[in-house]
Amino acid sequence: MASIRLSDRRRFLQGLTAAGVAAFTTRGVFAQQLVETATTTEGPFYPDKLPLDTDNDLIIVNDAVTPAVGEITHLSGRVLTKSGQPVRNAFVEIWQTDRTGSYVHTGGRQPTGHDTNFQGYGRFLSDAKGQYYFRTIKPIDYTLIGIFRTAHIHFAISQNGRRVFTSQMLVNGHPANARDGVIKALDRRALETLLVDFKPLPGSKLGELTASFDIVLGATLNELEVGPLRGVAPSTQKRRGGA
Repeated sequence: MASIRLSDRRRFLQGLTAAGVAAFTTRGVFAQQLVETATTTEGPFYPDKLPLDTDNDLIIVNDAVTPAVGEITHLSGRVLTKSGQPVRNAFVEIWQTDRTGSYVHTGGRQPTGHDTNFQGYGRFLSDAKGQYYFRTIKPIDYTLIGIFRTAHIHFAISQNGRRVFTSQMLVNGHPANARDGVIKALDRRALETLLVDFKPLPGSKLGELTASFDIVLGATLNELEVGPLRGVAPSTQKRRGGA
């Protein structure tokens, strides 16, 4: 199984590399600054205790045989500055519910049970081209602690030990988006930076999906490397309540 995951990772990062090369060598692509990816609340369910397995494959926990239930999704993208420069060694974290609508957070599980085979949280260090990759499941909408949420995946990015970005990636065209309070608080332009298409993986016999989410930080490389960063999201040591 490990060799399969490594093969998947290589294949998707190779595809990202080709796309990145085209972008950086095409005249006018970055003549104007990129649109900054909108930030949102962290929410109350960042893991209060990290799982034993924290790699970028959320489908398989450690060396388990049974995979998580859900639509397998290969999630990839790049971390960039507004000028289009790739952010190397960005610490990318994701967390989301399983197919029951449960988080790995001990206070974020459904009373009817949860999928013990879903890791629920993963991390990845971006490469020299700012690329990251996760294997996870397509998120679902759910109701937890009396709050309804549309399908989403939480993202956080840290650089040099500081949280510099927190947001939620959304499923483009999901019918529950119109009912979600977090989304209603965003203006149209901000919302568009978070909507992602989930597409069938060509040739997959398992019905796997792909999703691409480039994250544009509102900072230059110099700002990320030294000095205070304006608009830094709350650190994981100062988690807030609320949805």
